[in-house]
Amino acid sequence: MRYRYALPAAAAVAALAATVSPAQAAEYSSALKVRGVQYDAPGRDSNRCSGGNTKDEYLTIKNYSRTATVNLKGYVVKDAAGNRFKFTASHSLQPGDYVKLRGGNGTDSDAKNVVYRDNCNFMWNNDKDTIYLYKPSGSRSDVHAYTKRSNDRDGDGYIKYHG
Repeated sequence: MRYRYALPAAAAVAALAATVSPAQAAEYSSALKVRGVQYDAPGRDSNRCSGGNTKDEYLTIKNYSRTATVNLKGYVVKDAAGNRFKFTASHSLQPGDYVKLRGGNGTDSDAKNVVYRDNCNFMWNNDKDTIYLYKPSGSRSDVHAYTKRSNDRDGDGYIKYHG
């Protein structure tokens, strides 16, 4: 014999809300979000400043606002191990605009939508990691955990978020 139990509507909503983690709920509270990450640079990993491929590892951050321009100055990107990068210069993102935060050394460019970390070490792990984006106030703007096995179905080293 099968028994069916019906939850009152309020209890069902509360049960659904409890399944959403704080990180998932918080990631949608900001216009600035992680659009995607090239966590595994194409080719064999080489973190040499000259001739290495650290510049091919990047994080794309997008302004999803329809009206507000966001200045990246003071925003912080971190990984699970505590590696961090702080945007120290003004870099304004118009609504719908994005920036690629690349490893390695290079010249930051608003026209080319690129900022370099000026660090030749890889930031993102090739097997799994967590990406944190913090506002200048210190509050979380976005967060994403990934595993190569679960999130990179085509195996190209790139994971897309927020469409």
